[in-house]
Amino acid sequence: MKVLAVFLTTLLLAVSAFGQTNLAPSNTTLTGTLTDPAGAAIGGAEIIATPLDGAARQPVRTVTGADGAYAFTLAAGRYRVRTSHASFARAEQEFTLAAGESKMWSPRLVLERLAATVVVTAQAEPVFADAVAAPVTVLTREEIDRRQSRFLAPLLAETPGLAMTRLGREGSLTTIFLNGGNSNFTKVLVDGAPLNEPGGRLFLGNFALDNVEKIEIVRGAESALHGSDAMAGVVQILSHRGSTLRPLLDLSAEGGKFSTARGSARLSGLLGRFDYSAAAGRFHTGGQGANDFFRNTTLAGNFGWSFSETHALRLAVRSNTSDSGVPGQTLLIPVDRDHHNAMRDFTSSLAWEFTTGPRWRHRLMATETYIRQLFHDPSSDFCEFTPPFPCDFAFTARNQFNRATGQAQSSYVAPRGGFTLGYQYEVENGFFTGTHARRNNQGGYLEGRYRLAERLHITAGARAEANDSFGTRVVPRIGVAYALRQAGDYSQQLFGATRLRFSYGQGIKEPTLDQSFSADNCFPGNGGLRPERSRSFTGGVDQWLGGDRVRVSVDGFHNRFRDMVSFAFGQSAGAPPDPSVCPFGFGTFFNTDLARAYGTHLQVEARPVRWLRVSGHYSYVESKVLESPNAFDPALVPGNRLLRRPVHSGAVVVNAAWRAWNVNVVNTFSGERTDSDFLGFGLMRNPGFARVDLAMNYDVSRNVAAFGYVGNLFGERYEESIGFPAYGRHYRLGMKFTLGGE
Repeated sequence: MKVLAVFLTTLLLAVSAFGQTNLAPSNTTLTGTLTDPAGAAIGGAEIIATPLDGAARQPVRTVTGADGAYAFTLAAGRYRVRTSHASFARAEQEFTLAAGESKMWSPRLVLERLAATVVVTAQAEPVFADAVAAPVTVLTREEIDRRQSRFLAPLLAETPGLAMTRLGREGSLTTIFLNGGNSNFTKVLVDGAPLNEPGGRLFLGNFALDNVEKIEIVRGAESALHGSDAMAGVVQILSHRGSTLRPLLDLSAEGGKFSTARGSARLSGLLGRFDYSAAAGRFHTGGQGANDFFRNTTLAGNFGWSFSETHALRLAVRSNTSDSGVPGQTLLIPVDRDHHNAMRDFTSSLAWEFTTGPRWRHRLMATETYIRQLFHDPSSDFCEFTPPFPCDFAFTARNQFNRATGQAQSSYVAPRGGFTLGYQYEVENGFFTGTHARRNNQGGYLEGRYRLAERLHITAGARAEANDSFGTRVVPRIGVAYALRQAGDYSQQLFGATRLRFSYGQGIKEPTLDQSFSADNCFPGNGGLRPERSRSFTGGVDQWLGGDRVRVSVDGFHNRFRDMVSFAFGQSAGAPPDPSVCPFGFGTFFNTDLARAYGTHLQVEARPVRWLRVSGHYSYVESKVLESPNAFDPALVPGNRLLRRPVHSGAVVVNAAWRAWNVNVVNTFSGERTDSDFLGFGLMRNPGFARVDLAMNYDVSRNVAAFGYVGNLFGERYEESIGFPAYGRHYRLGMKFTLGGE
């Protein structure tokens, strides 16, 4: 027995020693530090290590400290390690870790362009929203889905300082006015590609929100960075990107009043270093009356390839094709039963981003915009013989516009600031009323950024724009954002963080192609037109209250618009044409008009309880025509407010998310505005309106949701433009299916 006991003891000690020598080195370590493009540490980021060797093991997670450092202790094997942070793009790397091995992975993360906390349009490089000096509104996909918005313009009209006007109902000619500026004073970009025609003219009636992930609205003159057309501000639409390892398929279908039907599909995901998102949507409605139909088809895609953490290529494409009936001003004149507008807007952008060293970031981009328009009225439906003798004239107009742009940008990024140098070359082509016009433009810009003592962010820049129509002009911009009270220091107090903002900029806009190059013998273009110009001041304060449950923002602005182009009958830039050639008269374009707009925006957002969110804004925009010697309508003469821009407007949005339910109520109002019937009836005042929209969503299961929408819930009768009635109460009901994903 004694021998046996000794033998067993010896065996136990040997096994124990063997286990210790084999288990001790079986664990391995992975350490590193996360930094941003400027080299600053990123705290609070999650690091996830997912086993890939087939073992039934769960992912291991850790969080970076304030110094950006993290450390894993893992069993030997193969892992996919990735980062996760709301404001930074994901980085990913696969590792094979041997027993007892130690490895280090310290990726430098770039800001996530689609994050709500990041702004990409206000500066040359993406930046945190709290460092932007210009007033910015960000709309995310979550907000779009909550409101069940289907088209861009009505959604924009629910934001501060932005008014919309439509010459009809869904799909009609739709324009927007930002901070009192004209409808062609706002530059709209789709993944960096301009949606405006050359010269800024813009129709948004057919822009559907399929595959749109984020919308940024920057108020104030932004020509120093974005060149022509950015007189009053910039709107940029950013497309969805695939982010799931398993393919994600989203399907939705809905139908409703006025024979309305819509279907959409989107497939997105990640395949190694390749991300993809492809979407298609179809919308149709018969409308509320005769010749009020609207059909729209959207195709969109966003595809990216990451060669490495610092080297990526991305292609984004979008096509909106539509056809809509134009019944006309049916409250004042008979219905036009055969007039229709067919449009196609196509945009594409190809961007290559890479770095050379730890401080230099580069971006090469090419964009293409193609716009096709058909305005067709095959016959005359009516001609009244009583004053003011309205008459429907048959006509056909076909327009085609193309903008092709190449841009190169290099940025030096340092911990406290940096600078960017950029160059852009653009070729514009237009075919209209039998005329072909071409214009080649180029511009160079410089922007500097500096952060002083963690609280003060200063941005300054300028652009030299060389345009075939008006020569070379220089426009500057400067902005300051100051954190009077830091967020972390006061987050638990009644009065939390306080941020002050100020910006000044000058805007510039080229003439439209017909204003400069029209070859019509009686109504020719004027090749000597100067650019339209603006001067913009903005200032504001953001205040957080109640432990960051409430945010209050107040912004003020003052815009002055000079050298605005108007058409003058009976005047010529050169020798007058032969009267026998122009029996109906002659005329051309001149820089004659002057106007100003100033006002205030108040925004409040509150989360009194976890499931309830209340937000709202009020805008006061006072505008005035100062000079307009060629006014062709009484509504356009000096002393009047600028056309179709309400003085008072706003919205209140209430969102409640309780268990499987999500209910969203939007109450918008638009006050009195100067308008005109442009028929000779002498109507110059639109009294405004208030309307309520209701959107509801119920999650039947993880993959199935039912939703409903009621527009104009209380049946308000109003006109967005005089004579054009808006929809009465209408509704849609639908289902959404989600397959795959994570």
